[in-house]
Amino acid sequence: MTKIFLVVPDAPVEDVAQLKSSRTLGDRGIRLGVLDNSKANADHLLNLIIEGVKKEFKIDSVVMKRKPASSRPATDQMLDELAKEADLVISAMAD
Repeated sequence: MTKIFLVVPDAPVEDVAQLKSSRTLGDRGIRLGVLDNSKANADHLLNLIIEGVKKEFKIDSVVMKRKPASSRPATDQMLDELAKEADLVISAMAD
């Protein structure tokens, strides 16, 4: 089984250590979710991250969502779809 270390930059280390996963990967690959915040070059940064993840882990699928504007939050529908279709979601900002 693959172990993944999750970095949550806005959470205290003590809180991250207590997080428990409700999903296991087993022999299948990761269903990777990507949330693009619509800033300039965010798509380029996310593509680099996706390619890097693909080199290290087995990826079964990639689900990409793009916010209509960087100043607006992702819609509930987008977030629900990502939660349903992905095991892990990456979001990035760039300029």
